[in-house]
Amino acid sequence: MRYMLWMLDDGTSEPSPSEIRAMPGFQAWERELAERGIEHRGQRLRPPADAVTVRVRGGEILVTDGPFADTKEHIGGYEILDAEDLDQAIEVASAHPSCRVGVEIRPFHAKEHGR
Repeated sequence: MRYMLWMLDDGTSEPSPSEIRAMPGFQAWERELAERGIEHRGQRLRPPADAVTVRVRGGEILVTDGPFADTKEHIGGYEILDAEDLDQAIEVASAHPSCRVGVEIRPFHAKEHGR
């Protein structure tokens, strides 16, 4: 089953993708997934200040700078994970360095035929 892992961030640091790849905790997490044959792919996101929210109201396109929600935590990156089930997705997410802030796990809908 495929899951989206949203890596929550508190904004106290903004490491670059190369800095994240150099972190021992992240390297250990990736190594463990590789050894277990768990497929994943992900990427760091730019900070909320670089976000744009788009809405359509009454046929008019409204564009707002910044994220949709004003919160202390934001999505700092994501991983798409192919796991056996939710229990395995929780286990994998709990070992990710982002768990110091939080990781939201959300399953994808099953693909429909022809899509």
